Amino acid sequence: MIETLISSKTRVKLLLKFFLNSKMTAYLRGLEGEFGESSNAIRVELNRFEKAGMLSSFMKGNKKYFKANQKHPLFGEIHQILLKYIGLDSIIENVINKLGDIDRVYLVGEFSKGLDSRIIDLIFVGNIDKVYLLNLIEKAEEMVDRKIRYLIYQSDELKKLDFEEYDPEPLLLWCKD
Repeated sequence: MIETLISSKTRVKLLLKFFLNSKMTAYLRGLEGEFGESSNAIRVELNRFEKAGMLSSFMKGNKKYFKANQKHPLFGEIHQILLKYIGLDSIIENVINKLGDIDRVYLVGEFSKGLDSRIIDLIFVGNIDKVYLLNLIEKAEEMVDRKIRYLIYQSDELKKLDFEEYDPEPLLLWCKD
């Protein structure tokens, strides 16, 4: 869907990288290895995004790092488009909102790193009917045309959950409060 609007595959990858999880930072050579593309193609797109104010940059050692500019007027809209592209909006609407006694939902795995994947990894926290969840997940997988893997933690287990084992830290998708 998004590929018809944005013809540059590199640009789509950069949008996912920086605008799905706004905490992500990256530098040119790291992106080159991650994307498996030439540094020149990536550099051109990074410069365009920076010139448009969509990315900001900072120096760390001798490397120039980039990150999403959350103050850009289109940041929220781009983020929402990417959620729709991945299908997370449908998951939130058709799974999370129908589960009932759920406290939080986190996105982990490839998408939390800003990488496209055929698998969406989620962590559910709350008192969840696992049979009902499985039924909802099966329906959501058909709608988003991706597989959904999940972990379930009870609310009292949240304190024990070690988010430092995840790289990057899980992205909070939904919260009851």
